[in-house]
Amino acid sequence: MIKKILRWGALAALVLFAAIQLKQVDRTNPPVVTDVGAPAEVQEILRRACYDCHSHETEWPWYTYVAPFSWWIADHVEHGRGDLNFSEWPQFDFEEQEHAFKDIREQIEKDEMPLKSFRIMHPEARLTDAEKEVLLRWAGN
Repeated sequence: MIKKILRWGALAALVLFAAIQLKQVDRTNPPVVTDVGAPAEVQEILRRACYDCHSHETEWPWYTYVAPFSWWIADHVEHGRGDLNFSEWPQFDFEEQEHAFKDIREQIEKDEMPLKSFRIMHPEARLTDAEKEVLLRWAGN
């Protein structure tokens, strides 16, 4: 009796997992017209640690195609691009850039970016103290 219940439960879980794969997320990267224009050292750090969520140059690894992970990651990218999108940086006016620099400084100083969950899957995105200093100097600290 218990084996039968477990079998049906496993089958139901498998069917549910397969069914949620039908709800796909938007993984598009709009064209990049221009870039931040930061020094090369800053650009390298931003590309490695920030661009996956904060630009139109997101790399979508295999696990971003598997629900429910795909939903979670696409939501992070959508919010990341909404908060700060380096692909749209040149369109910012002076006030928007100053606000972005302030946010960058705060996030780095609080060690909130890149997100800890992102750093787990992307160890290359972890910032050294020296890299944080480079970004802080660039952001005007």
